[in-house]
Amino acid sequence: MDLHIPRVGITAVGACLPAQVLTSQQLQDEVAGGSGLRLPGGMFEKATGIRTRHFAADGEYASTLALGAARRALHSAGLDPLDIDLLLFASATRDVCEPATAHLVQAELGSRAHAFDISNACNSFLNGIDTARAMILAGRARRALVVTGETPSRAMRRDPGGLAEFRAGFAGYTFGDAGAAVVVEAVERGGILDIETETASEHWEVGGIPGGGSRHPRGDEYSYFRGGGKELRGVFEKIGGDILTRVAARTGLGWDAYARVLVHQVTLPYLERFVELTGVPAEKLVVTVDRLGNLASATLGVQLEQIRAELTPGERVLLVGLGGGVSLMTMVWEVS
Repeated sequence: MDLHIPRVGITAVGACLPAQVLTSQQLQDEVAGGSGLRLPGGMFEKATGIRTRHFAADGEYASTLALGAARRALHSAGLDPLDIDLLLFASATRDVCEPATAHLVQAELGSRAHAFDISNACNSFLNGIDTARAMILAGRARRALVVTGETPSRAMRRDPGGLAEFRAGFAGYTFGDAGAAVVVEAVERGGILDIETETASEHWEVGGIPGGGSRHPRGDEYSYFRGGGKELRGVFEKIGGDILTRVAARTGLGWDAYARVLVHQVTLPYLERFVELTGVPAEKLVVTVDRLGNLASATLGVQLEQIRAELTPGERVLLVGLGGGVSLMTMVWEVS
Protein backbone atom coordinates (compact mmCIF):
# COMPACT_ATOMS: atom_id res chain seq x y z
CA MET A 1 0.00 0.00 0.00
CA ASP A 2 1.25 3.52 -0.82
CA LEU A 3 2.48 5.12 2.41
CA HIS A 4 1.18 8.51 1.24
CA ILE A 5 -2.42 7.29 1.22
CA PRO A 6 -4.15 8.35 4.47
CA ARG A 7 -4.95 5.45 6.77
CA VAL A 8 -7.89 5.18 9.13
CA GLY A 9 -8.30 2.39 11.64
CA ILE A 10 -9.95 1.10 14.78
CA THR A 11 -7.92 2.21 17.80
CA ALA A 12 -10.12 1.06 20.70
CA VAL A 13 -13.08 -1.21 21.29
CA GLY A 14 -15.60 -1.79 24.07
CA ALA A 15 -18.61 -4.00 24.69
CA CYS A 16 -21.44 -4.18 27.19
CA LEU A 17 -23.64 -7.15 28.10
CA PRO A 18 -26.69 -6.76 30.36
CA ALA A 19 -26.48 -8.73 33.60
CA GLN A 20 -29.70 -10.71 33.15
CA VAL A 21 -29.06 -14.17 31.65
CA LEU A 22 -31.77 -16.51 30.38
CA THR A 23 -31.32 -20.08 29.19
CA SER A 24 -33.01 -21.27 26.04
CA GLN A 25 -35.12 -23.66 28.10
CA GLN A 26 -36.28 -20.82 30.34
CA LEU A 27 -37.26 -18.81 27.27
CA GLN A 28 -39.02 -21.82 25.76
CA ASP A 29 -40.95 -22.41 28.99
CA GLU A 30 -42.04 -18.76 28.98
CA VAL A 31 -43.21 -18.92 25.36
CA ALA A 32 -45.01 -22.22 25.92
CA GLY A 33 -46.71 -20.83 29.03
CA GLY A 34 -47.80 -17.66 27.24
CA SER A 35 -49.15 -19.45 24.19
CA GLY A 36 -50.43 -22.75 25.53
CA LEU A 37 -48.35 -24.60 22.93
CA ARG A 38 -46.82 -27.96 23.83
CA LEU A 39 -43.21 -27.76 22.73
CA PRO A 40 -40.69 -30.66 22.83
CA GLY A 41 -38.18 -30.38 25.68
CA GLY A 42 -34.97 -28.61 24.65
CA MET A 43 -36.45 -27.59 21.30
CA PHE A 44 -35.02 -24.05 21.26
CA GLU A 45 -31.48 -25.15 22.07
CA LYS A 46 -31.51 -28.13 19.71
CA ALA A 47 -32.75 -26.03 16.79
CA THR A 48 -30.41 -23.09 17.30
CA GLY A 49 -27.39 -24.30 19.28
CA ILE A 50 -27.99 -21.37 21.65
CA ARG A 51 -27.71 -22.28 25.34
CA THR A 52 -27.97 -18.85 26.97
CA ARG A 53 -28.41 -15.20 26.08
CA HIS A 54 -28.36 -11.84 27.91
CA PHE A 55 -31.53 -9.74 28.10
CA ALA A 56 -31.83 -6.07 28.97
CA ALA A 57 -33.68 -5.48 32.22
CA ASP A 58 -36.49 -3.00 32.80
CA GLY A 59 -34.96 0.45 32.59
CA GLU A 60 -32.16 -0.71 30.26
CA TYR A 61 -32.42 0.42 26.66
CA ALA A 62 -30.44 0.36 23.43
CA SER A 63 -28.81 3.64 24.46
CA THR A 64 -27.92 2.18 27.88
CA LEU A 65 -25.93 -0.66 26.33
CA ALA A 66 -24.34 1.64 23.75
CA LEU A 67 -23.31 4.04 26.52
CA GLY A 68 -21.71 1.25 28.56
CA ALA A 69 -19.71 0.09 25.55
CA ALA A 70 -18.76 3.68 24.63
CA ARG A 71 -17.32 4.35 28.08
CA ARG A 72 -15.26 1.17 27.92
CA ALA A 73 -13.88 2.04 24.49
CA LEU A 74 -12.95 5.58 25.54
CA HIS A 75 -11.35 4.31 28.75
CA SER A 76 -9.33 1.78 26.75
CA ALA A 77 -8.07 4.56 24.49
CA GLY A 78 -7.40 6.96 27.36
CA LEU A 79 -9.81 9.48 25.83
CA ASP A 80 -12.29 11.97 27.24
CA PRO A 81 -15.76 12.20 25.65
CA LEU A 82 -14.85 15.69 24.45
CA ASP A 83 -11.98 14.20 22.43
CA ILE A 84 -14.40 12.89 19.80
CA ASP A 85 -16.01 15.07 17.13
CA LEU A 86 -18.26 12.47 15.46
CA LEU A 87 -20.65 10.10 17.25
CA LEU A 88 -22.55 7.54 15.21
CA PHE A 89 -25.23 5.34 16.75
CA ALA A 90 -25.33 2.45 14.27
CA SER A 91 -27.97 -0.11 15.21
CA ALA A 92 -31.09 -1.98 14.18
CA THR A 93 -32.63 -0.90 17.51
CA ARG A 94 -33.38 2.62 18.71
CA ASP A 95 -34.79 4.11 21.88
CA VAL A 96 -37.33 6.37 20.17
CA CYS A 97 -38.45 7.08 16.61
CA GLU A 98 -37.28 10.67 16.94
CA PRO A 99 -34.77 12.16 17.66
CA ALA A 100 -31.76 10.07 16.68
CA THR A 101 -30.71 7.76 19.52
CA ALA A 102 -27.16 9.13 19.07
CA HIS A 103 -28.35 12.23 20.93
CA LEU A 104 -29.57 10.18 23.88
CA VAL A 105 -26.19 8.46 24.09
CA GLN A 106 -24.32 11.75 23.75
CA ALA A 107 -26.39 13.49 26.42
CA GLU A 108 -25.36 10.85 28.96
CA LEU A 109 -21.80 10.51 27.69
CA GLY A 110 -21.06 14.22 27.88
CA SER A 111 -19.56 14.62 24.41
CA ARG A 112 -20.32 17.50 22.00
CA ALA A 113 -19.75 15.72 18.70
CA HIS A 114 -21.73 15.81 15.48
CA ALA A 115 -24.19 12.99 16.23
CA PHE A 116 -26.58 10.98 14.09
CA ASP A 117 -27.94 7.47 13.50
CA ILE A 118 -27.22 4.84 10.86
CA SER A 119 -29.57 1.88 10.46
CA ASN A 120 -29.16 -1.14 8.20
CA ALA A 121 -30.33 -4.15 10.21
CA CYS A 122 -27.46 -6.36 11.43
CA ASN A 123 -24.93 -4.58 9.20
CA SER A 124 -25.53 -1.23 10.91
CA PHE A 125 -22.33 -1.32 12.98
CA LEU A 126 -20.08 -2.15 10.01
CA ASN A 127 -21.83 0.57 8.00
CA GLY A 128 -21.17 2.96 10.87
CA ILE A 129 -17.45 2.18 10.93
CA ASP A 130 -17.25 2.59 7.16
CA THR A 131 -19.10 5.92 7.32
CA ALA A 132 -16.82 7.18 10.08
CA ARG A 133 -13.79 6.19 8.02
CA ALA A 134 -15.16 8.01 4.95
CA MET A 135 -15.87 11.19 6.92
CA ILE A 136 -12.38 11.19 8.41
CA LEU A 137 -10.78 10.69 4.99
CA ALA A 138 -12.96 13.52 3.65
CA GLY A 139 -11.74 15.84 6.39
CA ARG A 140 -15.19 16.10 7.97
CA ALA A 141 -14.12 14.52 11.28
CA ARG A 142 -10.94 13.85 13.22
CA ARG A 143 -11.91 11.12 15.67
CA ALA A 144 -15.17 9.15 15.66
CA LEU A 145 -16.96 7.02 18.19
CA VAL A 146 -19.20 4.40 16.57
CA VAL A 147 -21.63 2.75 18.98
CA THR A 148 -24.41 0.22 18.82
CA GLY A 149 -26.95 -0.90 21.37
CA GLU A 150 -29.22 -3.81 20.51
CA THR A 151 -32.28 -4.97 22.45
CA PRO A 152 -33.96 -7.31 19.93
CA SER A 153 -35.24 -9.44 22.80
CA ARG A 154 -38.08 -6.93 23.01
CA ALA A 155 -39.17 -7.89 19.50
CA MET A 156 -39.69 -11.53 20.52
CA ARG A 157 -43.28 -12.73 20.60
CA ARG A 158 -43.46 -14.29 24.07
CA ASP A 159 -47.17 -15.19 23.74
CA PRO A 160 -47.78 -16.29 20.12
CA GLY A 161 -51.41 -16.86 19.34
CA GLY A 162 -51.07 -20.33 17.89
CA LEU A 163 -48.66 -22.49 15.92
CA ALA A 164 -48.65 -20.34 12.77
CA GLU A 165 -47.71 -17.23 14.72
CA PHE A 166 -45.06 -19.19 16.62
CA ARG A 167 -43.46 -20.42 13.39
CA ALA A 168 -43.58 -16.97 11.81
CA GLY A 169 -41.65 -15.49 14.70
CA PHE A 170 -39.34 -18.39 15.57
CA ALA A 171 -36.22 -16.68 14.20
CA GLY A 172 -36.80 -14.00 16.84
CA TYR A 173 -36.09 -16.51 19.60
CA THR A 174 -32.42 -16.51 18.61
CA PHE A 175 -31.87 -12.95 19.85
CA GLY A 176 -29.78 -11.64 22.71
CA ASP A 177 -29.01 -8.06 23.80
CA ALA A 178 -25.65 -6.26 23.83
CA GLY A 179 -23.79 -3.05 23.11
CA ALA A 180 -20.50 -2.41 21.31
CA ALA A 181 -18.34 0.59 20.45
CA VAL A 182 -15.16 1.44 18.57
CA VAL A 183 -12.98 4.51 18.25
CA VAL A 184 -12.10 5.25 14.62
CA GLU A 185 -9.31 7.69 13.70
CA ALA A 186 -6.23 8.24 11.54
CA VAL A 187 -3.39 5.76 12.07
CA GLU A 188 0.19 5.64 10.87
CA ARG A 189 0.09 2.03 9.70
CA GLY A 190 -2.41 -0.73 9.15
CA GLY A 191 -6.01 0.34 9.58
CA ILE A 192 -9.03 -0.54 7.46
CA LEU A 193 -7.58 -1.91 4.23
CA ASP A 194 -10.62 -3.03 2.28
CA ILE A 195 -14.42 -2.79 2.21
CA GLU A 196 -16.76 -4.87 0.04
CA THR A 197 -20.55 -4.96 -0.13
CA GLU A 198 -23.26 -6.98 -1.82
CA THR A 199 -26.91 -5.99 -1.69
CA ALA A 200 -29.98 -7.95 -2.81
CA SER A 201 -32.81 -5.61 -1.87
CA GLU A 202 -35.42 -7.71 -3.67
CA HIS A 203 -35.31 -9.94 -0.57
CA TRP A 204 -36.21 -7.18 1.90
CA GLU A 205 -39.34 -9.05 3.03
CA VAL A 206 -37.42 -12.13 4.18
CA GLY A 207 -37.36 -10.93 7.78
CA GLY A 208 -37.78 -7.87 9.96
CA ILE A 209 -39.99 -5.86 12.30
CA PRO A 210 -42.80 -4.25 10.28
CA GLY A 211 -44.03 -1.82 12.94
CA GLY A 212 -42.86 1.69 13.75
CA GLY A 213 -42.74 3.17 10.26
CA SER A 214 -45.30 4.89 8.08
CA ARG A 215 -46.75 1.57 6.84
CA HIS A 216 -47.60 0.28 10.30
CA PRO A 217 -47.02 3.10 12.79
CA ARG A 218 -49.02 1.38 15.51
CA GLY A 219 -50.40 -2.01 16.40
CA ASP A 220 -48.86 -4.77 18.48
CA GLU A 221 -49.17 -7.32 15.70
CA TYR A 222 -46.42 -5.47 13.82
CA SER A 223 -44.11 -5.01 16.82
CA TYR A 224 -42.50 -8.44 16.73
CA PHE A 225 -39.79 -9.92 14.56
CA ARG A 226 -41.12 -12.11 11.80
CA GLY A 227 -39.33 -13.93 9.03
CA GLY A 228 -37.71 -17.14 7.99
CA GLY A 229 -34.17 -18.06 8.96
CA LYS A 230 -34.02 -20.65 6.18
CA GLU A 231 -34.90 -18.05 3.55
CA LEU A 232 -32.21 -15.67 4.79
CA ARG A 233 -29.65 -18.46 4.78
CA GLY A 234 -30.69 -19.37 1.27
CA VAL A 235 -29.99 -15.83 0.06
CA PHE A 236 -26.56 -15.88 1.66
CA GLU A 237 -25.72 -19.23 0.09
CA LYS A 238 -26.71 -17.81 -3.29
CA ILE A 239 -24.68 -14.59 -3.19
CA GLY A 240 -22.36 -14.86 -0.18
CA GLY A 241 -19.59 -16.81 -1.83
CA ASP A 242 -19.10 -14.22 -4.56
CA ILE A 243 -18.32 -11.39 -2.16
CA LEU A 244 -15.58 -13.40 -0.43
CA THR A 245 -14.13 -14.42 -3.79
CA ARG A 246 -13.95 -10.76 -4.86
CA VAL A 247 -12.22 -9.75 -1.63
CA ALA A 248 -9.62 -12.49 -1.99
CA ALA A 249 -8.99 -11.64 -5.64
CA ARG A 250 -8.63 -7.90 -5.03
CA THR A 251 -6.55 -8.06 -1.84
CA GLY A 252 -4.57 -11.21 -2.58
CA LEU A 253 -5.33 -12.37 0.96
CA GLY A 254 -6.29 -15.97 1.67
CA TRP A 255 -7.50 -17.43 4.94
CA ASP A 256 -3.90 -17.80 6.16
CA ALA A 257 -3.51 -14.00 6.04
CA TYR A 258 -6.06 -13.47 8.82
CA ALA A 259 -5.43 -13.95 12.51
CA ARG A 260 -9.20 -14.08 13.05
CA VAL A 261 -12.38 -14.14 10.99
CA LEU A 262 -15.39 -12.52 12.69
CA VAL A 263 -18.75 -13.55 11.26
CA HIS A 264 -22.29 -12.42 12.07
CA GLN A 265 -23.92 -15.33 13.89
CA VAL A 266 -27.63 -16.17 13.85
CA THR A 267 -27.56 -19.81 14.99
CA LEU A 268 -24.86 -22.43 15.43
CA PRO A 269 -26.06 -24.54 12.45
CA TYR A 270 -26.00 -21.36 10.34
CA LEU A 271 -22.36 -20.74 11.35
CA GLU A 272 -21.43 -24.35 10.61
CA ARG A 273 -22.95 -23.97 7.16
CA PHE A 274 -20.85 -20.82 6.61
CA VAL A 275 -17.71 -22.80 7.40
CA GLU A 276 -18.77 -25.55 5.03
CA LEU A 277 -19.49 -23.16 2.16
CA THR A 278 -16.48 -20.87 2.51
CA GLY A 279 -13.76 -23.17 3.77
CA VAL A 280 -12.73 -20.74 6.52
CA PRO A 281 -10.67 -22.58 9.17
CA ALA A 282 -12.99 -23.05 12.13
CA GLU A 283 -10.21 -22.20 14.59
CA LYS A 284 -10.08 -18.64 13.23
CA LEU A 285 -13.70 -17.96 14.21
CA VAL A 286 -14.83 -16.37 17.46
CA VAL A 287 -17.96 -18.31 18.40
CA THR A 288 -20.38 -16.30 20.52
CA VAL A 289 -23.83 -17.42 19.37
CA ASP A 290 -23.96 -20.46 21.66
CA ARG A 291 -23.59 -18.29 24.79
CA LEU A 292 -25.00 -14.94 23.67
CA GLY A 293 -27.44 -15.65 20.84
CA ASN A 294 -27.91 -13.44 17.80
CA LEU A 295 -26.76 -9.97 18.92
CA ALA A 296 -27.90 -8.23 15.71
CA SER A 297 -25.47 -5.45 14.76
CA ALA A 298 -23.54 -5.79 18.06
CA THR A 299 -22.31 -9.27 17.10
CA LEU A 300 -19.05 -8.28 15.41
CA GLY A 301 -18.23 -5.58 17.96
CA VAL A 302 -18.64 -8.01 20.86
CA GLN A 303 -16.45 -10.56 19.09
CA LEU A 304 -13.81 -7.92 18.40
CA GLU A 305 -13.76 -6.83 22.04
CA GLN A 306 -13.24 -10.43 23.14
CA ILE A 307 -10.09 -10.90 21.02
CA ARG A 308 -8.63 -7.37 20.99
CA ALA A 309 -6.09 -8.06 23.75
CA GLU A 310 -4.61 -11.02 21.89
CA LEU A 311 -4.05 -9.17 18.60
CA THR A 312 -0.67 -7.67 17.78
CA PRO A 313 0.30 -4.91 15.30
CA GLY A 314 0.35 -6.16 11.73
CA GLU A 315 -2.19 -8.92 12.27
CA ARG A 316 -5.30 -8.79 10.10
CA VAL A 317 -8.93 -9.49 10.92
CA LEU A 318 -11.70 -10.16 8.39
CA LEU A 319 -15.18 -9.07 9.48
CA VAL A 320 -18.15 -10.56 7.64
CA GLY A 321 -21.60 -9.04 8.13
CA LEU A 322 -25.03 -10.20 7.01
CA GLY A 323 -28.16 -8.13 7.50
CA GLY A 324 -31.81 -8.15 6.53
CA GLY A 325 -32.56 -6.23 3.41
CA VAL A 326 -30.60 -8.30 2.34
CA SER A 327 -27.05 -6.95 2.58
CA LEU A 328 -23.63 -8.51 2.97
CA MET A 329 -20.50 -6.60 3.94
CA THR A 330 -16.86 -7.39 4.55
CA MET A 331 -14.12 -5.34 6.17
CA VAL A 332 -10.39 -6.11 6.28
CA TRP A 333 -8.72 -4.49 9.30
CA GLU A 334 -5.01 -4.55 10.10
CA VAL A 335 -4.03 -3.85 13.69
CA SER A 336 -2.02 -0.63 13.95
